[in-house]
Amino acid sequence: MKRAGTLQPPDTHHLSSAIGWIELGDLAEATLDLGRISPSSRVHPDVLEVHWQIHAKTKEWDKCAAVARQTTIAAPENAFGWIHLSFALHELKRTQAAYDNLASVLDEFPEEWLMRYNLACYSCQLGNLDEAKQWLTEARRNGGAKQIKSMAQDDPDLAPLFQAEK
Repeated sequence: MKRAGTLQPPDTHHLSSAIGWIELGDLAEATLDLGRISPSSRVHPDVLEVHWQIHAKTKEWDKCAAVARQTTIAAPENAFGWIHLSFALHELKRTQAAYDNLASVLDEFPEEWLMRYNLACYSCQLGNLDEAKQWLTEARRNGGAKQIKSMAQDDPDLAPLFQAEK
């Protein structure tokens, strides 16, 4: 598949407007602006990311998964698609599929701490607490250790890990 190029006006204007509407909380207007983007640019990763955000805000996880899957095809080198596909799968109670999706591309993103953090969450939810600890350690090594520690302590997906340590 041909890689996405740079968005050009007026598509950039419609995308910026959609982002603004999301920030204002008007998802209907954001969706209308995305609909104004030229058909050839609608599969651009930046456009797909905004679609994902809209569906995530309305908790339409099946649509999130479809958009993220499109992103992995349009821009497989972009971690966003892989991370958000797994997140949507997890929200759809398909945690093993979420884990498998991220694990399959992990080597392509050696510096991406969020993938490792999410693998810790999925491992924990799947009952693999030792593995979850290992992924969390790797995430801390790749990202900001203090920030990740703070985030992990408040993450309900990791609660079983911290309860087991008590």
